[in-house]
This record gives sequence, structure tokens and C-alpha cells, in this order.
Amino acid sequence: MHSVRFTAETSSDGVIERDFLVGEIPGVLWAPVSGADHAPVVLMGHNGGMHKKASGLRARALHTAATWGFTVVAIDAPGHGDRPRTDSDEQARTEIREAVTAGDTLRFATASVRFMASVAERAVPEWQATLDALQALPQIGPDAPVGYGGGVSMGTAIGVRLTAVEPRITAAIFGGGFPVEEPVIEAARRITVPVQFLLPWDDEHADRSSGLALFDAFASTEKTLHARPGDHRSVRWVGVDDTFLSRHLGRA
Repeated sequence: MHSVRFTAETSSDGVIERDFLVGEIPGVLWAPVSGADHAPVVLMGHNGGMHKKASGLRARALHTAATWGFTVVAIDAPGHGDRPRTDSDEQARTEIREAVTAGDTLRFATASVRFMASVAERAVPEWQATLDALQALPQIGPDAPVGYGGGVSMGTAIGVRLTAVEPRITAAIFGGGFPVEEPVIEAARRITVPVQFLLPWDDEHADRSSGLALFDAFASTEKTLHARPGDHRSVRWVGVDDTFLSRHLGRA
């Protein structure tokens, strides 16, 4: 098992930000400067085409660490951020861009589904390896509660598959905004932990019925749908229950 190797450190407004590597997986950890050991851990996935320090993700991470005392972790998905891209990654990104430019929704959906499935297949074991390494740190430990707080689109395509197979995750925040295929639906049917779900109501890349089908598939007895007006890029995590993770993970 690879250990966590910290490579850089900064702090602002009472939150420390530490870049790290687990093997070749680049990540970043946010935690209160004076935070408690063994605080709950929140894994945050980023959207497609973005990275572990994307502005929206970083803002949510800083807020979560400062408000609730949590440790927040993000890693670059395969082919994103500081990660190298395979020839297949480059081909998929080109096809997606061309489909968007041409307004070809069918081609976009097909290319996006194929690309996100490929990324998720690689990302799930990387998230598990990262969590293994983090739990070996004395300040985190194996008993800290773990939640997932993914973004819309690819952050959820990965997060649903991860939460379905990772028993250490005990609450999850997901979002729509991507074409949902049967493998994701099947994974959602295996999820029983509390779920909060954000649906971009006017997303131009995915019909809202796709997001509703995903929400319906979760087997959780506690699940909440938040539908927000806005397109794929303008929708934000506004109006969601800010206490969701603290209620289910505890507050540090």
C-alpha cells in the first residue's frame, strides 16, 4: 500500500491546504488549522474537464472544513488536472468538444457516457487506495466517519460507483447533469446510505428525466432531491441542506 506523501502546504482563514501524492495519484487535503484528530472525512469529486482545485470545489471544501471541522480530500481523476492523458482520453475529449460545437446531443451523450465510464473504472480503485493511505495517518485513523460530496456530472458518475462498493462511505451528496446509463443505475440500486441529490433543471447536456431516474434508483430510505434552475455550468450548490453531512457524519 502506498503512503501519503505531502508535497506543499499553505493556510488561510483558519484552514490548512496540503498537496499530497499517494503513489502517482495527486490530491489535496483541507482541514482546520486547529482541527481535532479523527474528524469526519469528506471525499469530493470534481466535474469533467476540471481538477482537484477547481474554484467551486475548493470553495465548498474550505467552507466544509471551516464550518464543520471536517477533513476534506480531493484527487485528480484519471486524465484530469496533473494526471497524464492516454490516447483514448485525448480522443474522447476531442469527440466531446466536437459534439458540443456541432450541437449534436446524441453524439455528445454517447461520447460522454463512454468517457465517464472509462474514467470511473480507473478512479474508483484510486479513491479506495487514497482512503486506505489517509486512514493510516494518525490524525485521521481508521474510525473517522467518511462521506462523499461529489459535483454534478463526472463527480457523481464516479461517486455513485464508489459509494456502491465502498462500505466506509456512510452518507453521500450527488448531482445530475450527465446522461445516465444502466451501469450507473445498477450501482445506485446498491446504495442504501443517506443521499442528497442536486438536479440542474435546465441542463443542456442531459435530459432531467435521466437525473430523476438516477435519484429514483437509490435504495436509500433517506434521500432528498434538490432541483435548481440553471444550465450545466451555472447551477450551484445553493439551497441544499448544509447540515446534511454534519447530521450523518457528526461534527468535529
